[in-house]
Amino acid sequence: MNVDPLRIAEHAHGHLGWLAAIALVHPAIVLRRKTRKAHLAVALSVAVVTGAAALGVAMYGDYRDKLRQSMFQHAPVYGYLFERKEHLAFGAVMLAWSGALAYAGAFWVDGDVRLRLRTAAHWAFVAAAALAAAAAVLGTLVAAYKTF
Repeated sequence: MNVDPLRIAEHAHGHLGWLAAIALVHPAIVLRRKTRKAHLAVALSVAVVTGAAALGVAMYGDYRDKLRQSMFQHAPVYGYLFERKEHLAFGAVMLAWSGALAYAGAFWVDGDVRLRLRTAAHWAFVAAAALAAAAAVLGTLVAAYKTF
């Protein structure tokens, strides 16, 4: 039996992507209350989404060299779905980090600014979770069509 490390990385990336989408929901929920502390929820969700993104970036060269051209030639719809998945995933990572920075920044200020930062953190995680879920769905569709 031949074990392809690239295929294993691809499966790990897909599973981490779904886990990231699920993990991002937790801080989105707990940060609805502006005074609640959510250090672990914020840190772990950002870590999971960053790990999934890092694995995707590490595989991108192989994707470009081995799959991209064939996918666009034979099923351009799936090629475009993959491209959209990348954009959505990038947005999810950036919003997760923005939410984490807003959450952390809220501890350095008082009053109305603190509440605004906590509100911004909550909505950043809501949007990050939505984008991550959409990226996970698109990634699953593309992986069902073509894989390493």
